[in-house]
Amino acid sequence: MSFFTESSSHTWQPTITSDSTTLSYWLNWRFFFCALWILASMALASFLIFKYEGFNKSRSNSGENQGEEEAGLLYEDEAWNTCLKGIDPSWLLIYRIICFVVLLALIIASVAADGAGIFYFYTQWTFTLVTIYFGFGSYFSLYGCSLKQNKYGSSTVNGTSLDPELGTYIVDARKTAGLWGYIFQIIFQTCAGAVVLTDSVFWFILYPFLMSKDYSVDFLIFCMHSINALFLLGDTSLNCMRFPMFRFAYFVLWTSTFVIFQWIIHVALSFP
Repeated sequence: MSFFTESSSHTWQPTITSDSTTLSYWLNWRFFFCALWILASMALASFLIFKYEGFNKSRSNSGENQGEEEAGLLYEDEAWNTCLKGIDPSWLLIYRIICFVVLLALIIASVAADGAGIFYFYTQWTFTLVTIYFGFGSYFSLYGCSLKQNKYGSSTVNGTSLDPELGTYIVDARKTAGLWGYIFQIIFQTCAGAVVLTDSVFWFILYPFLMSKDYSVDFLIFCMHSINALFLLGDTSLNCMRFPMFRFAYFVLWTSTFVIFQWIIHVALSFP
């Protein structure tokens, strides 16, 4: 049971025909407006990404639109550092490893219980993306902690190193993140939007109004619609990554891709 599931209910079937593999299923004004909305959303999201993500390198040479460039800027240490100097990055590493192991175990248990067909649904797409995020996060945190220990030793706090001879602090020049650092940040913001959408729809709409009378929530279903949000909220409170609003465009693309995936599945398969 998950968000964008239970589409087999007869109340959601079109009046023309219930066979989604037929052409008449799709040739109606409802699908036309849905497709128009999805395509327009994807076009707008793509435009925002192109405008703010810095793909147009000529802007950096002209010195114009500097605020737009800064909106998408990401430093290398933001993937593994903490937001507070009093919290060592190693704590974030431990937290991310624990979250990754727990989430991966829940996915494996869910597949074992219900089969690989669970990946037809948006909840499992999102849950898997959150797991990937914590897997990447564990790697970046491990890399950052190793870099911090090897380069600065125990005298460094949040990118500031202590010169043992001068007894003063020297701030190192921060490096901008590479491709994988940006991918990690994009996954982070995509997860944030997808988790809020999934868990909010499940707990505030589907369960109280459509499912509570005839359906009981077991342990796996409860975890699939809650623990991902709790883990992500904890990581957000510890990490120091920025949250540029334009990157919610990736969440729009993620959700729109799922909708198109469902359309393809329904074209190929007929659901009762």
